[in-house]
Amino acid sequence: MLDSLLHFDQQFFIIVNSGLVNPFFDVVCPFLRKQEVWYPLYALFVYMLIKQYGRESWKIILAASLMIICTDQFSAHLVKGAFKRIRPCAEPALIGIVRHLTDRCAGYSFISAHATNHFALALFFAFCFKQIKWLLPVLLLWAFAIAFSQVYVGIHYPFDVIAGGLCGALFGVAFSRYLFKYINLNP
Repeated sequence: MLDSLLHFDQQFFIIVNSGLVNPFFDVVCPFLRKQEVWYPLYALFVYMLIKQYGRESWKIILAASLMIICTDQFSAHLVKGAFKRIRPCAEPALIGIVRHLTDRCAGYSFISAHATNHFALALFFAFCFKQIKWLLPVLLLWAFAIAFSQVYVGIHYPFDVIAGGLCGALFGVAFSRYLFKYINLNP
């Protein structure tokens, strides 16, 4: 059963990484996975938090920071260290097949820390600003685009980003629920 799932995952990877090739994705996907690209968005979130929550916003910023530390440690160290799945760009069976569009191929693949962190942020901030109804779909699309990019550039399998996204969503919901329930803030 596990072998069948891993084979399906590898075939799905090849479809995304090699079958969906186009000049737009070749430029956009490597760009989307760069952390510094998103600094202005993170600054906008901080501004929005300060504007909406005033002096209490530091609690939310601290909670978001702690959440990212937790999601990053969980995905990058705990899970990757336990599963030790080789990245597709380093998989001997895929040499000559993988289109590797980034300079990074070190470390393990399962689960994607990018997907975990960004889905956690998406759900967390959607909850913080739940009165902005269109924000949740936009943030989920943002997290999905980053997760998709990990597969397209050749450093993650689809199951890596799916599992990372699900774990991140759980962290985002848990942290936001705890924050607003026990710290007595109202979104």
